[in-house]
Amino acid sequence: MNRDRAPLIAVTSRPVPKAQIEGYRENVMACSRAYIDAVQRAGGLEAVQLPVPLTDEQAAERLTRFDGLVLIGGGDLDPARYGQEPHAEVYGTSADSDAFELALARAAIATGTPTLAICRGHQVLNVALGGTLVQHVPDVEGTIEHRRGVLHEVSVESGSRVAKALRTHRPMCLSWHHQAVDRVGEGLVVTARADDGIVEALEHEGDAWIVAVQWHPEDTAATDPVQQRLFDAFVAEAAATAGRPGR
Repeated sequence: MNRDRAPLIAVTSRPVPKAQIEGYRENVMACSRAYIDAVQRAGGLEAVQLPVPLTDEQAAERLTRFDGLVLIGGGDLDPARYGQEPHAEVYGTSADSDAFELALARAAIATGTPTLAICRGHQVLNVALGGTLVQHVPDVEGTIEHRRGVLHEVSVESGSRVAKALRTHRPMCLSWHHQAVDRVGEGLVVTARADDGIVEALEHEGDAWIVAVQWHPEDTAATDPVQQRLFDAFVAEAAATAGRPGR
């Protein structure tokens, strides 16, 4: 690939019920501008992806066309994907999105595609590798509020990709989630936690830059350089990987 061009970043989208958007008679797929702006500030060129049925082989072939992957936030994964019955608070499930994003997550591991997985994407990566989720964090005694756009500190492991990107071990992070990682997927390492023990970051133990965070760095990246650095590090790795043989 041509290293003189901006890295091409595949960014997933989420289904939005037609009732939520005036003037549309059909369902809509959407991606928050905050993700796109953060990728662009980092020097990347976004390509928003609509969920379609893919085998793992097709997902791997698709990723060969891109230099990096962003798995964005959204509704909950169907708990059947990790062998559980749904909690009453589970919402916004989409079979198409689940199948598409799980295949992309597995393909990212297989192809070594630099990946930044955010909130739902963090959970998708974990489930794709055999992990499970806490279906409703407020049920866990002693946890802080994670659902209402709350800013809270996160403790990041020294030497981790997240720590190197953020350049701090105690970032202030914005949360919008009611689920969290429970059993960690195969090949993933926990590299950050909230003070209540909730898993806030995962990294794949392989050589590829594959990082997942439970918080929403895109929401504050425009005004918080610490959070923008996560996108900067991701896009820089995508640019570097684009020049390697086989990409």
